[in-house]
Amino acid sequence: MKRLESLKKIIALWLSYVGLLMQAAIYAYIWLEYYYPIINNFNRGLKYERNGHILIIGLYLVLLFFFTKTYDGLKIGYLKSLDIFFAQLFSLLIVNVFTYFQLSLMHNWLVPANYFAAATIVQLLIAIIWSNICNVVYRRVFPPREMLLIHGERDIEDILQKFASRKDKYNITKCMDIREGLMKLEMEIDRGYGAVVLWDIHTEERNHLMKYCYSRSIRVYMMPKIPDVLIKGSDQLHLFDTPIFLTREYALTVEQRMTKRLIDIVCALILLVVVSPLMLVTAVLIKCYDGGPVLYKQVRCTIGGKRFRIMKFRSMRVDAEKDGVARLASKDDNRITPIGKFIRAVRIDELPQLFNILKGDMTFIGPRPERPEIIEQYVEDMPEFVFRMKVKAGLAGYAQVYGKYNTTPYDKLKLDLTYIENYSVWLDLRLMLLTLKILFKPESTEGIETTQVTAMKTLKAGESLDNEDGKE
Repeated sequence: MKRLESLKKIIALWLSYVGLLMQAAIYAYIWLEYYYPIINNFNRGLKYERNGHILIIGLYLVLLFFFTKTYDGLKIGYLKSLDIFFAQLFSLLIVNVFTYFQLSLMHNWLVPANYFAAATIVQLLIAIIWSNICNVVYRRVFPPREMLLIHGERDIEDILQKFASRKDKYNITKCMDIREGLMKLEMEIDRGYGAVVLWDIHTEERNHLMKYCYSRSIRVYMMPKIPDVLIKGSDQLHLFDTPIFLTREYALTVEQRMTKRLIDIVCALILLVVVSPLMLVTAVLIKCYDGGPVLYKQVRCTIGGKRFRIMKFRSMRVDAEKDGVARLASKDDNRITPIGKFIRAVRIDELPQLFNILKGDMTFIGPRPERPEIIEQYVEDMPEFVFRMKVKAGLAGYAQVYGKYNTTPYDKLKLDLTYIENYSVWLDLRLMLLTLKILFKPESTEGIETTQVTAMKTLKAGESLDNEDGKE
């Protein structure tokens, strides 16, 4: 089993690297055939030796590798072909734009862009063809895992649907209730499944099954509880010969907060200059549509539960909440105007929040701020929801990048805590880059489903979602 897993990783890596080399070869061609002669002529015949060409092409390859890895474009066989293509699309656009201006600096003026445009089109064609070919080959060589799902009392329809959406990778062949007994479960595990899924079961029984699977080198997929997320971000210490996990009482250090604030100010100022024409056009369109106010201000909560007024471009009718009741936007919400649908889809409605960032109410990356009324509703059933406010609210966050608009509040909480407990400046920068991807993911802007609201209401009031009875 271990050799098979190693072989999978090696094949995936080589397939990814071959794709990168093909992309770099396209750039090498236009550099040697078109741009080098232009720059050489400008520099009055100053020639590059072989090492100089290697350095120019090598720099392009390094940048392409960095951004492709950041956007998860190297995960052949693990992600869907479309996800890999989008990752490579963003990587190519960023690297090609950067390299174009690099060559322009070498020329002391803008070089012709037509060669880069043509090269980018060819590279994108290679990306979409190669990613599809690689995924097809990978999945034929390595069929989906046969998996055993062990669950508790809670309904498992939702998680089964999620696994079913990746039939190319996962295949739940049998489901068993934890109440069938550990002995029967162990006998079933020994039948030779490729992996075991532990879903919403008692902590004691979960730990027993994890040890059982580990002793037999069986892969385990486990639904984490809040304490699991907190421990994951802890520091490992040693008290003489005894290992200890340290979970700190604060979220971010003073140095991290200072660095984060500096990044916020610089990036917000730059973005305001760049997008100011777009903001002006949006404001005019909203005003012309129904004559109502351009901006929509709403009370939200940030670090420590502090309240502030968030600013957004208005995307709903003026009387959207005339009854005074706070409610989340639902899927196909008829309160959203035609212009509102567009600006919400491409996230233009969020741009005025750059002023909130400059003011210090928000940061670029952090848990999305919620309305006080909605927080109160969530806290009644999920007291741990207040953990999100250990850091400043953000324009975008971990839950927005890796979740969806209609991700359940509890799953959003776990995603946000993952960010808080594993914070680093690099993680912030990476999430900023990854945020570009969600602009092209329709599910990231969908409203909540009615069933999601109903599910929250059916939880027992005041019951922690992380009790030892497994009722998350």
